[in-house]
Amino acid sequence: MTQTVIVKICGLSSPDTLAAAIEAGADMAGFVFFAKSPRHIDLETARTLGLLAQARISKVALTVDADDAALDEIVDALAPDYLQLHGKESPARVMQVKARFGLPVIKAAGVATAADVEAAQLYEDVADVILFDAKPAPDAAVPGGAGVAFDWTLLRGVAAKQWMLSGGLDPNNVAEAIRLTGARAVDVSSGVERERGVKDAAKITAFVKAAWLS
Repeated sequence: MTQTVIVKICGLSSPDTLAAAIEAGADMAGFVFFAKSPRHIDLETARTLGLLAQARISKVALTVDADDAALDEIVDALAPDYLQLHGKESPARVMQVKARFGLPVIKAAGVATAADVEAAQLYEDVADVILFDAKPAPDAAVPGGAGVAFDWTLLRGVAAKQWMLSGGLDPNNVAEAIRLTGARAVDVSSGVERERGVKDAAKITAFVKAAWLS
């Protein structure tokens, strides 16, 4: 099997599901640091999972409008390879985070219309990767992980140098999403869960295989 698509499994919160992601061959493991999310982990858990992941899979720390003090604690606990900013962080804030921590940054951008895709280009020169996700409802408690897809055709010909597709992906639709968008990197969370916030090892494996075979 030839791997051509980078796969990120986000919202991992236990040793067994992290092991499932590693064994399936996923490239990136996402850990959520946002108290309102059912996938949130504390710093002690982050330290444990970070050690298990070390040198086996790239670690991504997902935060939402976190301040420097919170980021300091997360970086110290997890030792991430990437920081994922999933809130309303401005391009200037992305630059500040990169300068402070010296880590590559993934900036999430919510998409509902073509205008949202265009607006995300503001981050082209400051973020290392733009992650296109479904735009949450105005009253949503969390900015992602809701299992909602957007119109993937909006990303055809997207100009961003490095970008990742997220939002409503699962083992059954990821190949079609890749075909429609040309994505070379995909991110999944709720699409590989057996219940909200709880990952399923078999679904993780199926997702990785489906992405690679696309």
